[in-house]
Amino acid sequence: MESHPVTFSVEYPDRPLDRLSTALRIFWVIPIAIILGLIDQGSAHFAHGGPDNRTSAELAASGGTLFLPVLLMLLFRQKYPRWWYDWNLELNRFSNRVLAYVSLMDDRYPSTDEHQAVHLHYPEVAGPELNRWLPLVKWILAIPHFIVLFFLGIAAFFVVVFAWFAIVFTGHYPRGAFDFVEGVMRWGNRVAGYAVTLVTDAYPPFALSA
Repeated sequence: MESHPVTFSVEYPDRPLDRLSTALRIFWVIPIAIILGLIDQGSAHFAHGGPDNRTSAELAASGGTLFLPVLLMLLFRQKYPRWWYDWNLELNRFSNRVLAYVSLMDDRYPSTDEHQAVHLHYPEVAGPELNRWLPLVKWILAIPHFIVLFFLGIAAFFVVVFAWFAIVFTGHYPRGAFDFVEGVMRWGNRVAGYAVTLVTDAYPPFALSA
């Protein structure tokens, strides 16, 4: 299988994992999950003025993966602004570090900037290299992937539960279980790169492998 432009991997922890951290992971992840939620969905609003003052100023800011602005920019300008690209890449790297931590794949607390054991790479993007019309239908073309990923996500949940017991009692993440969860995350990131962040026109393979 030809390698997909969006690559993802998690370094296997070939060492004893922290059992206490694993046992309480669902609680310890709360602070960083709140931070991720604020970045991904946060908004702020400021207004100045009142009924007797017709001048007012409003400031709104929102986070989250940039999809619609990128779609419109590719459609009308065939351009992918570099800082939009960097924002989407770094936000998804951060969210994957948090997901890997929740999935017990790393016992180091997720960093907001360092890559740690999670590696997500997008291909370098120049707008003219991307089809300007394809973003309009990518989400439709990706529907089969969304369906498969729904069931894979359910399976991955139970695999992580199994891994939780394994780590608590042995200190190690079974390699087969680790590879499966990593594969599901890899599949999801390829689909996201194709249909959400729009960094590639290469259709994602139906595969867990790298």
